Amino acid sequence: MLCLAFASMAEASKQLYRYRNVDGVVVVDYQVPTHSIAGGYEVLNHDGTVIKVVPRALTPEEKKTKDAEKTREQAAMAEQERLRAWDQSLMLRYSTTEDIEDARKRGLGDLQIRVSILKSNRRSLKQRVENYQIQAAGIERSGMTVGVDRLRAIDDLQGEIDITDRAIAERQIEKEELAARFAADIERFEMLQEAIVLRRTLSDQRAR
Repeated sequence: MLCLAFASMAEASKQLYRYRNVDGVVVVDYQVPTHSIAGGYEVLNHDGTVIKVVPRALTPEEKKTKDAEKTREQAAMAEQERLRAWDQSLMLRYSTTEDIEDARKRGLGDLQIRVSILKSNRRSLKQRVENYQIQAAGIERSGMTVGVDRLRAIDDLQGEIDITDRAIAERQIEKEELAARFAADIERFEMLQEAIVLRRTLSDQRAR
């Protein structure tokens, strides 16, 4: 849950900062408490998008490593760019949380249709295998030998079933990953919107 801390009207023109407090709650405010600086924080612009990421302080063990500071700075820059691109993409694509939820339903719905088609194909393949097996059993009961072509056809169909099963499993994983991405998008979008509301509220107070 995002906790928005309201500052005085005189601070309305300052940058916003997003950090985690001692309880692990995400906070947006016009300053970062001294005791929270070491944990790192993000600097937001007037739209609530990230313009800078300040990494956490190095541990004593990390400070002993020659390239630790360089690695930390590179990681911070990469994270800053990732968040900036993510925020920009969300603001361009969606106007409300409902827009994201609608996109999630469409995406998951499309994947479910693909899963349903694969399952239908699997049922058809299994039925064909069963038909071949029934025929093969009848041939054996009559004292004849089941032809190689018929046995090969059964093996080929079993291979198609295995491929279809893997495809179904992959689509299921894809559904889970897509749902997780949309959940993250919704959480991030709500943070952006709340930061914007905070700025507007303080701006309105200042104008009165």
